[in-house]
Amino acid sequence: MIDVILGLQWGDEGKGKIVDFFASDYDVIARFQGGPNAGHTLYVDNTKVVLHQIPSGVFHSNTINLIGNGVVLDPVTLKRECDTVSSFGIDLKKNLFVAERTHLILPTHRALDKASEISKGHDKIGSTLKGIGPTYMDKTGRNGLRVGDLVRSDFRTAYDKLSKKHWQLLDGYSFDEDISAWEKEFFDGVEFLKGLNIVSGEYFINDHLSAGKRILAEGAQGSMLDIDFGTFPFVTSSNTITAGVCSGLGVAPQKIKDVLGVTKAYCTRVGGGPFPTELEDSIGEELRKIGNEFGATTGRPRRCGWIDLVALKFACMINGVTKIVMTKADVLDSFDELQVCTAYKADGNNTEEVPYQMTGINLEPMYKKFKGWKIDSSVLKVEKELPAAMQQYVGFINQYLGVKVNYISNGPGRDQIVSLS
Repeated sequence: MIDVILGLQWGDEGKGKIVDFFASDYDVIARFQGGPNAGHTLYVDNTKVVLHQIPSGVFHSNTINLIGNGVVLDPVTLKRECDTVSSFGIDLKKNLFVAERTHLILPTHRALDKASEISKGHDKIGSTLKGIGPTYMDKTGRNGLRVGDLVRSDFRTAYDKLSKKHWQLLDGYSFDEDISAWEKEFFDGVEFLKGLNIVSGEYFINDHLSAGKRILAEGAQGSMLDIDFGTFPFVTSSNTITAGVCSGLGVAPQKIKDVLGVTKAYCTRVGGGPFPTELEDSIGEELRKIGNEFGATTGRPRRCGWIDLVALKFACMINGVTKIVMTKADVLDSFDELQVCTAYKADGNNTEEVPYQMTGINLEPMYKKFKGWKIDSSVLKVEKELPAAMQQYVGFINQYLGVKVNYISNGPGRDQIVSLS
């Protein structure tokens, strides 16, 4: 069976650490969507490592890692990551595999991303400028190049043809930057990629399922950035929810067992778009400072706010979440009072549902207040040590969502996770 770990907010929930924590329980870790716009932060031998495309189980020597066909892959970023991982003594020839149906991010995809975002002016989506959107557009437009194409004798011809099409679009943006250095890096990355384990991802994963192996599917970004169910148009270009596992790895729905949803004890968002509980005041700034809330991929300061249970319940519903992991609970240690969003006032009407369109309407969060716990929670090891105020906070969230918080992460370390009964 396949278990799934994915984000329930706007990304940056700390999924990398959580996957790393559970990885030793699984035989295979597989990324099923997204690209180098993801940043999964791990601490290996007290060293901070940010993975963008390689699954977060790569530092477990007995775990196989698969980059699935739902991912869009930048050979340049992959080579750089592999160099970093290899420096820790990890044998990638042994434990990293790439699905041949995975689409490639070309230098001109990155250029298109940049040109398009600049043209939007004040209406910017908040793209990471990694070429993700244009690559997925070529995928759905049936123009893209895939990892399996690298062995074709006419790969360079196909590359030049697609690149020419992109430059015609770039001319419309009056884009005239020299990207020849990007192209050199790309083809260096391609040669490196060709030396990795390239497999038929769908047969690879299903063969492991048939052999009774335990598989963990790793999501990127977060549920509220899903192309269908997120805060459109301020979303990513893939399906970040559980349904994306099936199309992103080539597995049947009945193969999915547990869905572990990851949420922060509060809320953050990078880039533009609706954020009902955002705090543009000293409290929001304190959350950012204590939580070190800066994008793992972009370095941009994250927008911060109180936890939004309306959005969280919506995410649990569309994902079929069976267990919740709450991260960064220790960030709330110093606050006298905490607030939890339990409803929205949308154009004057109270609702506990996420509106179809969150832009263009007057959306006001309705809060319930809780007393802060005011202790150093980062040192807690077991459930019985949790202060009463934290138990009340988590208990209310459990009741509202109808899904239990089973784990609380109270620091960046691998051992800083408290299991709840």
